[in-house]
Amino acid sequence: MNYTIVASTSRDQSVSSQVAAQYQEILAELGVQARVLDLQDMPIDILETTLYKKVKQPNAAWEQMQEVVNATEKFVFVIPEYNGSFPGILKVWVDACKFPTSFKHKKAALLGISDGTQGSALAMGHFADVLNYAGTHTLALRPRLIQISKNMQDGRITNVEYLMFMRLQAEQLLTF
Repeated sequence: MNYTIVASTSRDQSVSSQVAAQYQEILAELGVQARVLDLQDMPIDILETTLYKKVKQPNAAWEQMQEVVNATEKFVFVIPEYNGSFPGILKVWVDACKFPTSFKHKKAALLGISDGTQGSALAMGHFADVLNYAGTHTLALRPRLIQISKNMQDGRITNVEYLMFMRLQAEQLLTF
């Protein structure tokens, strides 16, 4: 089974990337090797070469990302809240993926993070709609890690309850 954790923002050294790395460790503890796909690595020229173009130009960096998506059977999306929804780069990434084969009949877990008190609840709902349209089945448990900055130290989550919910979700994903 191929697992990919998506750090769903393009910000440099993002909290999403840090949380994705910690989630990868949790999956490893459960005996699952997962890769982290960080949207910080999206090719900067994706709009000019691939997305929304009738004639697409070769883009080696994008083709590597598409190969990861093709090989993935289960996703974990670490979704930060941006203006009450998910980051635009995540939608660009989904739109650039081959439709409908990239996500159809695959499974996904959603983990929301925010500095506010909503924990990315709206963002996860919006993104679940996008995934469902693409044919992806989403796990019911969607932990919301609120006030994430107050619950991290040295790039790691310190809140025991947050870690417990991440592990519970990871365990559920294994049997989903």
